[in-house]
Amino acid sequence: MGNARFGKVVTAMATPFDDDGGLDLDGAAELARWLVAHGTEGLVVAGTTGEAPTLSDDEKVELWRAVRAAVDVPLLAGTGSNDTRHTIGLSQRAAETGVDGLLVVSPYYNRPPQAGIEAHMRAVAAAVDLPIVMYDVPARTGRAIAADVIVRLATEVPGIVGLKDAGGDPGATARVVAASPDDFDVWSGDDALTLPLLAVGAVGVIGVATHWSGELHAEMIAAFAKGDLETAREINARLLDSFAFEVGPTWVQASAVKAALAVSGLPGGPCRLPLPPVSDEAMAEARRVVGALGVSR
Repeated sequence: MGNARFGKVVTAMATPFDDDGGLDLDGAAELARWLVAHGTEGLVVAGTTGEAPTLSDDEKVELWRAVRAAVDVPLLAGTGSNDTRHTIGLSQRAAETGVDGLLVVSPYYNRPPQAGIEAHMRAVAAAVDLPIVMYDVPARTGRAIAADVIVRLATEVPGIVGLKDAGGDPGATARVVAASPDDFDVWSGDDALTLPLLAVGAVGVIGVATHWSGELHAEMIAAFAKGDLETAREINARLLDSFAFEVGPTWVQASAVKAALAVSGLPGGPCRLPLPPVSDEAMAEARRVVGALGVSR
């Protein structure tokens, strides 16, 4: 189990847009500061929850610069794509913005075999002098990163320092933690599995619900760390509605966050297509879930 070099509670930050769908850099800075004041120890900027698929490279660079100027916590830039050359180029641009590391998702849609995934990660690590957290999310990429590939990269590539694990298999995570170097960090990439993954050696969460429950996540992780499992389970139970709300019946995580930010009076704005406008149903659920936790500005 590593030392959580980017924080135990890391928020995959939403990207605020204005009413016309333009990038709201002032809003991004304000949101980042609010999150840091409410339990977030590190940020992923321009990840999937930040609607990265609809951000241009130039917008991502602007966003990294704006958030870097606003907060002094560790920042991970979401630079991964399914094109290795593009990932390397964007990662090199990110390195010039003062971020502390990169979050690199395994290639999606073209679904390379394990040899291709491994070569992709090695190529990015060789091209950029920033620590890399790999992101395994087979529900989005179509192919999991095999445990032996993760362990080999963790062991052989000094720049690869961690894993955001949304593989949904705590048994596989346990194998990765057991076989990886002590300074290789694993974060839960699925909020609902954070407590189970802590039990097998994860250091924390790169979360979505942490937008409105960062302090509770921090309390849960701290309780677990000191062996107070009863308190950790009680807090996890309080968060179950938040985990369900994130992946609602007709919306995805980014939409849930935009709804939660709206009911909390925080910068967020609309989603960009192909994510549809936030529904009345999602807004009503956000009011219920966020209200029950007592979160507001």
